[in-house]
Amino acid sequence: MLWVLFLLVAWGAAAVSCVRLCLVTAGAALRSSDAPGAPGAPGTPLPRDLSLYETAFLAGGPHRVADLALVSMHLRRRLLLAHTGWATVVDPVGRDEVERTVIRAIGPEGQSRIAPIRAAAAAADTVRGLADRLVAAGLAVPQGTRTTLESAARGVRGAAVLVVVLAVVTALMPGQDTGDAGPVAAWFGLPLVLTLGCLAIAHAESRPYSPWASPSGQRWLDSLPAPAHGADREMLAAVAVRGVAAVRDPRLRAALLGGRPARLPGRSPGVES
Repeated sequence: MLWVLFLLVAWGAAAVSCVRLCLVTAGAALRSSDAPGAPGAPGTPLPRDLSLYETAFLAGGPHRVADLALVSMHLRRRLLLAHTGWATVVDPVGRDEVERTVIRAIGPEGQSRIAPIRAAAAAADTVRGLADRLVAAGLAVPQGTRTTLESAARGVRGAAVLVVVLAVVTALMPGQDTGDAGPVAAWFGLPLVLTLGCLAIAHAESRPYSPWASPSGQRWLDSLPAPAHGADREMLAAVAVRGVAAVRDPRLRAALLGGRPARLPGRSPGVES
C-alpha cells in the first residue's frame, strides 16, 4: 500500500501550500489597511492627487512607469519610437528625472533598442525612489510582501504538479490492481481540486486589482474617472492606468510591445502588467 504514503505526501503538500497562501494574502491585506497613518485608515483621507508616474506605478509597476515616460516623450517629439523597436533621441534635455533616466538609458549615441531602455529605466533609482514614497504613504505594496505572495502562489502551483506526479506514479506502480485505479484516482483528485480551487479563488479575488497597489492604493485607482480618448494628457492618463493596450497608434503600440502581449490590468499573485 505504498500509494497511501504517496497520498499522504500529496495531501500534506496541498494543505500546507494552500494554508500558507491564504495566510500570506490575509496578512498582506491586514498590514496594508491597518498601517498607522496609511491613506484609507480611520481618520486619514485618500490623497487628492498623484502624478501620472505614481498612478502608473500603482496600476502596473515600474515597467508601466517606463512605458509612460516613453509614450510621453514620443508624443511631445522629444523621442522617436520606431515600430521596428528602436528609440532615437530628438531632444536630449529631459523635463523630469524619469525622462532624464530614459535618456541616460539610451546612451551617448542617442539610439538604442526599446526593450533594454525600458528595463533599465524600470530598475533605475528614480523609479525605486518613487516606489518607496508610495510604500511610505501606504499606497503601494512593499517589495518583500509582493515576493512573499509570489512565493506562496508558486508553492500552490508546485503542490498541484506534485499531486499529479504522485498520482501517475501510483497508477504505474508494478502490482497495482487495476480495479483500484478508480478509487485511487479519486483520492488523489481531492488534493488536486484543493490546490486548483485555491489558485482559482486567489485569481478571482485579485483579478480586478493591481499587484502593486495596497488596498488604499487600489481605492485611489478605482476613484479615477475613465480616461477619455482625446488630448495627449488623456492619452497619457489612459496609458498610466491601462498600459500599452491603451495606445491607439498601431505602430507606436508595436514599438512599445516589442513582442510582449498587450494585456489589460488584472492579476494573479506573481503577475506583472
